[in-house]
Amino acid sequence: MKVLILGADGYLGWPTCIYFSHRGHEVIGVDNYFRRNAAIELDCEPLIPTPNLIQRAKIWGEITAKKINIHIGDVCNYNFLLSLFKKYRPDAVIHYAEQPSAPYSMINRDKAAFTIQNNLMSTLNIAYAVKETNPDCHIIKLGTMGEYGTPNIDIEEGWLEIKHKGRQERFLFPRQASSLYHTTKIQDTDLLWFYVRIWGLRVTDLMQGPVYGISTDESDLDERLIPNFHYDEIFGTVLNRFIVQAVAGHPLTIYGKGGQTRGYLNIKDTMQCVYLSATQAAKQGELRIFNQVTETFSVTQLAEMVKKVGENLGHRVEIKNHENPRKEAEEHYYNPKYTGLLDLGLQPHYLTEDILEGMFRIVEKYKDSINKDAIFRGVKWR
Repeated sequence: MKVLILGADGYLGWPTCIYFSHRGHEVIGVDNYFRRNAAIELDCEPLIPTPNLIQRAKIWGEITAKKINIHIGDVCNYNFLLSLFKKYRPDAVIHYAEQPSAPYSMINRDKAAFTIQNNLMSTLNIAYAVKETNPDCHIIKLGTMGEYGTPNIDIEEGWLEIKHKGRQERFLFPRQASSLYHTTKIQDTDLLWFYVRIWGLRVTDLMQGPVYGISTDESDLDERLIPNFHYDEIFGTVLNRFIVQAVAGHPLTIYGKGGQTRGYLNIKDTMQCVYLSATQAAKQGELRIFNQVTETFSVTQLAEMVKKVGENLGHRVEIKNHENPRKEAEEHYYNPKYTGLLDLGLQPHYLTEDILEGMFRIVEKYKDSINKDAIFRGVKWR
């Protein structure tokens, strides 16, 4: 396939580029370096320095003799995006090019406005570019399990059958996000569902849970290929943050009671999920939704696992509960369904002590680079 990957410099975007390239597909990677620049602005750069996107593609080419075409630009600029679609005529477009952080969207009004503008305009532009150049191009968008919130019923895989006064209809599962970022992801889904109905586009929307992990099989070929690994409050995911906190001797930061339960997955499984979705495409006129998780944990469960492994490795690990800066239920029912990707062939990497130990070993190599001031700043939802 010819695959256009938007947001190619990101934590997930770059490993997706080399995952597809390694399997023989033609890859075009696009990014505007938003995340790099925002991390500099907020003094929360990744733990492990990474070459820029052009340099990483060059390194990949030297190692594998495979070429990744790189373009630096903003997909909110429609003319720029359209020119890429016309030049490459991709079979699939993978949409990571969104502002990816709930805390970032809640810092102030300007960052909220940027989140809305960037996330919705990028999605709109993709829909129009596909319609104008190749309506058969498969759109794969990274959504989030956070769209659903924590309803007091089982979370179905994207859709819900409703029986009401003797009639029945199928609707998108009700969504009730707990941050502005997650709200824009709901609006993405609504936008794409609208254009699927109107134009007959083919779309897969992946409701992804928090991802953890530092490396993939492809990045293990050379340390310079490693994904950007954030551990800060703004761009770091919870398990990644806990590992770094444990190595730094910083108490693990649990918000509130720690009963918040979510669905998680290894970064290697994100690669599998996106690849399986691309190689087994949605049908024309279909919005296909998968819940992209492999297992569920509460925040406290994750902290206790990190504490156990960290102490076995000689670290002194403390767990500390903070007043919750977010507006969220801390004790709740949570039972998401996630069979669709398993049916496509996903082979999960479940969270084990060995996986945690492997993450600890990598972080320990870079412990002198940890910026403790970036770990916890208490961005408040209200």
